Amino acid sequence: MILINIKFPIRPDKIDEWLELATAYAKDVNAEEGCLFFQFSRSLTDENEFICIEGFKDAEAGAAHVKHPYVKKFFEAAPDLVSAQPQIIYLDAPHDGFGPMGEIQPR
Repeated sequence: MILINIKFPIRPDKIDEWLELATAYAKDVNAEEGCLFFQFSRSLTDENEFICIEGFKDAEAGAAHVKHPYVKKFFEAAPDLVSAQPQIIYLDAPHDGFGPMGEIQPR
């Protein structure tokens, strides 16, 4: 599995545009065959920062992902919405998605 985390700092006056773009983009990406999960979350410490967490089955699924037209649309629109260059972590992990956390279970 490839695991990608990206911090997106968004211009305060562009939040509404960002939310529209990110919502549509996440919907499209989650429909991809090789996508295990894809979501954006708002930071709890900075209301203008969004974190993207994405997982793809393998590098081939990641390569297929970037060829979709909605990816090009996202990459073309995002520079007008970010306040700084996004920061990324990319890992090729020996997992196939989320697993149970041993330390916390419902009571």
